[in-house]
Amino acid sequence: MFKLGIDRIDEFLHLFENKRVGLITNPTGVNSKLELTADILNRKVNLTTLFGPEHGIRGDAEAGVKVESYFDKKLNIEVHSLYGQNRRPNQEMLKDVDVLVFDMQDVGARFYTYIYTMSHAMQAAKENNIPFVVFDRPNPVGHKLEGNILDLTYRSFVGYYPILQRYGMTIGELALYFNTEQGIGCDLTVVPMQGYSYDKDYTEYDIPWLAPSPNIPTLDSAHIYLATCVFEGTNVSEGRGTTRPFSMIGAPFIDADDLASKVAKLNTPGILVRPVHFIPNMSKHEGVNCSGIEIFLRDKNKFEPVKFGYKLLDIIRKDYKEFEFRVPWSEGGKQMIDLLTGDNKLKTSVDLDLIFDGFNQDEKTFEQSIRRFKLYEKI
Repeated sequence: MFKLGIDRIDEFLHLFENKRVGLITNPTGVNSKLELTADILNRKVNLTTLFGPEHGIRGDAEAGVKVESYFDKKLNIEVHSLYGQNRRPNQEMLKDVDVLVFDMQDVGARFYTYIYTMSHAMQAAKENNIPFVVFDRPNPVGHKLEGNILDLTYRSFVGYYPILQRYGMTIGELALYFNTEQGIGCDLTVVPMQGYSYDKDYTEYDIPWLAPSPNIPTLDSAHIYLATCVFEGTNVSEGRGTTRPFSMIGAPFIDADDLASKVAKLNTPGILVRPVHFIPNMSKHEGVNCSGIEIFLRDKNKFEPVKFGYKLLDIIRKDYKEFEFRVPWSEGGKQMIDLLTGDNKLKTSVDLDLIFDGFNQDEKTFEQSIRRFKLYEKI
C-alpha cells in the first residue's frame, strides 16, 4: 500500500512531542485524501508558524512576484513569506518554532525554487539548533538523470547547488544530499514514503496531480518544463499567459509552420509537435500575436527534455535574427540563460554534441554522488 510521507504522521508524532512546530508548505502539501498538511499538523501537534515559498502558501502568486507575510485567520497562525524580503527564515520568524517541517511537491528540476527554499531553511535550522523534518513525496518526472552539473560561478536562486537539471531524486533524498554533500549539517529527519519504487510512474500511485505553481498545470507540463524553461532566458515566450504554459513556445517573429517542420525533422523520441498561434495575456509579448510550436508528451520514458530544449533553442537562434538572450539579471550581473543552464555553454557554443558529451560525464559523476542517499528500491 502506497503512503506519502505525511500519510505516516502518526508513526512519527514523537518528533513533535512537546514542541512548537513551524511548517513550510503550499497547496500541494496534502495527504492522499487531499487534506492539507497544515490542517493535519494543526490538529495533531502544536503548529505555531507557517512559511510560504515562491507563489505563496496558497499558490496563487505568479513567478518572481514577491509575496508578503500575513496572518491566517482560519488557523490563527502567522504566515511568513520566504519569497519576499527574506529567502530564509530569520530568528524573529523562528522565535516560536522548536522543529521546522517541509512538505510540498517539487517538480524534479534544478531551476525550480522550492528546493532552495528547503535548503535555505535547513541552513537556518542548523544556525538556530532547530531539528528539520521533510515529509517525502514522489519525483513527478521520475529518476532518470539528465543535464550538466551547475557551475557555481552561476549560482542563484534558480540553481544554488551543483546538481543536474534533472536530478532524479525525491525531495527527501535531495534534502539528505544537500545536508551531507553540500555541508548544511542540520538535524535532519526524512519521513519516507511507503510502497514507493523507482520503477513506477507517478500516475501509478493513485494520487491526483496538484499544480505546484500556476504555470505547471499538468503532469505532462512538468516533464516539458525541463525542456522549455530555458526560454525564460530569451525573448521567446514560454507560454505564460496561455492555457498551455511551458507546453507552447513562440514569438511574434517566428514562422510556426517552418519551426514545426524543422523540429519534426529532429525525430525526438517521446513527443509530437504542431504549429501553434497564441496571444499571451501576461508576461512576454502580452497581447501580441505569437507563433511557435505546441509540444505533446507521448512517451515520458523515451523523452529527453533537457537535450530537446537545447536543440529547440539552437534552431530558433540560428534561424531568427530577432532572437535575443534576455538582459543580465540582478544576481551578480549574470544573464538568465546562464543561471538556468548552470554555465554559459549553451549561449556561447556552436556544437551541441560537445555540450551533450559533457552531460554524459556529469550524469555519471552525479549518479555516483547520490547513490548513498537513495531511500527506495526498484520493484
